[in-house]
Amino acid sequence: MKENSNYIDHNKAAWDKQALANVQWSQPVSQELIAEAKKGNWEVYVLPTPIAKSWLGDIKGKQILCLASAGGQQAPVLAAAGAKVTVIDISQEQLNKDRQVADRDQLDLITVQGDMRDLSCFDNQTFDMIIHPISNLYVEDVNPVWNECYRILKQGGMLISSFYNPVVFVHDRNIEDQNKGIIKPAYRIPYSDLGDLPKEMLEAKKNRGEAFTFGHSLQDLIGGQLKAGFVIKGYEETFQPHPRFVIDHFIPTFIGTLAVKL
Repeated sequence: MKENSNYIDHNKAAWDKQALANVQWSQPVSQELIAEAKKGNWEVYVLPTPIAKSWLGDIKGKQILCLASAGGQQAPVLAAAGAKVTVIDISQEQLNKDRQVADRDQLDLITVQGDMRDLSCFDNQTFDMIIHPISNLYVEDVNPVWNECYRILKQGGMLISSFYNPVVFVHDRNIEDQNKGIIKPAYRIPYSDLGDLPKEMLEAKKNRGEAFTFGHSLQDLIGGQLKAGFVIKGYEETFQPHPRFVIDHFIPTFIGTLAVKL
């Protein structure tokens, strides 16, 4: 399969499929959790650990964009906690999860279907904060995401984002090696399913309806935020609580950053 814009349509369909299957990131939060959030007892996640309240500050009345993070989880909790929340996602089925919670619990929540690389539906300096959990591995180039985030944030606005350490994309996908605890480097960073996977593996992934992924360099993941104009004010690494790859046992493969538009 040649690299082209069709991968976005494929990934959209893949996430619609996951949402309908109620996978982990497509399970709406409970009514009880929303009730607690309305009382001031809440947490949101972009890593396996909750976002530090020192990163979030007082969110009441703040304009917050949940970027490529639909699924009925972060956005409804933030809305219940008093923020003015908009969630944008490529998958309408994922957005339907947010709408389901909003309707169930009488939350003021705006849902928008769109591409994380193109936020032209929002004016300059619209938001106080952007919450962007691990999702930019589904686009080929992450730099447009950072540029758009910078544009739509107000002065002093914050971008809280997370992504995988790119080392997780380096190893061979041979399941027998993984079962033996062997890490066999096979791919360079930046990595692309479309350009790096053997044809038969790529076609198999396509036929299973799995989203295509991209392993961005730290130069683009962190340096790209700096290049867009942000200042990195916070950094956190977390181990994968349910290791999928051998490398997950040895280094924290989740990275979270707090960036500020000064």
